Amino acid sequence: MLQFYGRGSAFSDVHNSAFFRSGRSLILLDCPASAFRILKHAPFLSDCSEIRVFVTHTHADHVGGIPLLIHYAFYILHMPVIVTAPSQEVAEDLRLYLDRIEGCDPAGYRIETAADAILPFSARAVPVPHTPRLAGRCFGWHLNADGQEILYTGDTASLDPFLPYLHEGVTLYTEACCHGSAVHMQIDRILPVLRKLTQNGVRVFLMHIDDEAKIADAISGTDIALAPLYDTKGERNMTDISAQETLASIFSITHDLYKRMCSDQESSHETLFTDLTALGKVLTGADRASFWKWDKRRHELWTLSAIGTERIVIPETTGLVGKALREQKVVVTNDPYSDPDFNPEVDKKTGYVTRSVLVMPVADVNGEFIGAYQMINKPGGFDADADCRSLSPAALICGLALESETFLEDSQHDRLTQLKNRMGFYADYLHRYGKMLAAGRNVSMFLCDIDHFKRVNDTYGHNAGDDALAFTSDILQKSCRPGDNAYRWGGEEFIMLLPDTTLEEAAELAEAIRVRVMNATCLADGNEIRMTLSFGCCAMDGRLSVEGNVSRADQLLYTAKEGGRNQVKWEPLPAWQNH
Repeated sequence: MLQFYGRGSAFSDVHNSAFFRSGRSLILLDCPASAFRILKHAPFLSDCSEIRVFVTHTHADHVGGIPLLIHYAFYILHMPVIVTAPSQEVAEDLRLYLDRIEGCDPAGYRIETAADAILPFSARAVPVPHTPRLAGRCFGWHLNADGQEILYTGDTASLDPFLPYLHEGVTLYTEACCHGSAVHMQIDRILPVLRKLTQNGVRVFLMHIDDEAKIADAISGTDIALAPLYDTKGERNMTDISAQETLASIFSITHDLYKRMCSDQESSHETLFTDLTALGKVLTGADRASFWKWDKRRHELWTLSAIGTERIVIPETTGLVGKALREQKVVVTNDPYSDPDFNPEVDKKTGYVTRSVLVMPVADVNGEFIGAYQMINKPGGFDADADCRSLSPAALICGLALESETFLEDSQHDRLTQLKNRMGFYADYLHRYGKMLAAGRNVSMFLCDIDHFKRVNDTYGHNAGDDALAFTSDILQKSCRPGDNAYRWGGEEFIMLLPDTTLEEAAELAEAIRVRVMNATCLADGNEIRMTLSFGCCAMDGRLSVEGNVSRADQLLYTAKEGGRNQVKWEPLPAWQNH
């Protein structure tokens, strides 16, 4: 979400200007002189490698601080300023303006249009109606940054240009005025529209305000908030927006999830984790955020969601996340490169510079740690007590959701073999493989059985039988290609589902597994034993029920058993099923 140096209109003491961070770039939306006076004291400027200003139009209360910023950045910060114009015409106006101001050294800045800019996020200029003199030269911005879709109206007399982009999950920053004006939107006129937008899942914040007290009174009791302010120490004015913004974000997230639960559309915890990770980023003022799951079955830590970076998988004993879970306490470092547990490899690959990290472990209701929040790069560094208090509402919900997901995952896995069980098989067929079949994609399967398994139990005991099952399961699991899944069907029977695989390819894989098991020696309760498998392999038919498909594989497995075992039986679909 954006943070604001000011949200006042032209005759205010502090004019409207917003910013966000993207990697080591500071992104400004307009830069009046009042914003520059605040910005030059911001402690996080030393963390930046460049400053980019997105301009909406060339009124003085929107661009008056750009010459000051260029002069300061060039001579004091030794940092380039990039001015991004919404159109070629505005770029020419800005070039004419800046070229004639003393101190704007041409080596200290460049002007480019949004169409020419190379950005780590998407940015689209949206033409808006404003003053007649600026016809065709006034714009808002449609941004996608850190997984968030943002609309910033700038100065406009209408919301109409933004309506195609206003859908559930979007954050809208729009101007609102109390006093009558033909070139601005009056709060009384647009309030019903804004309230309807919030009811439809749009987050609405007001900016470019002419009378803040009256505007605040007009939106009292709604889900609309004033744009969040940022103070000179790099911390948001929490007395102004913290409670209202936090509650609005939480209510919006939970309302979205409630609507999904009440719909007939498939949903998962993934959306919840993504939303709450984004909320954690806002609550702490971090540049990046991620939520990690401790996968104890695979002895790994991996990101369920990550805002600002791609999914990461690491061994459970490594990194600052591993340290927080191992020590069962919050880990904070504002000098990560001096911390032996910090892994700088991601920074080396991406060029990103990590300057501060907070990791907050998350536990289930029994106090067992199961995951962790990680926040990266807060201006001024993290404070363990204050930031954990801010993060705790999202952490609590994430912990409960992760516990629920873990419980569901455990219920779908066989404890002995660690393969998915019959419940997991039906869940995967319902949510994935059945849909592939309905879409006309090939899905094949085989059912296999350990030959003479009863003899293993009778000869060596049930502990040896358990070892034999685990040994076979390990071979099946390691034989899975990306997208494949192996299941313990029951007893000594196993199933594999093979997407985008023809019957012949499935039979080849089954044969390779058969040979591997036949040639392997299993250590079963201290005894070296040899085993073989029998297979029934078929191409799944979307017109049959899942039970009907399993029955076909079972009939072929029976044929393999009757024919001497240790073999793969398969056959094309009967002619009547090919019509």
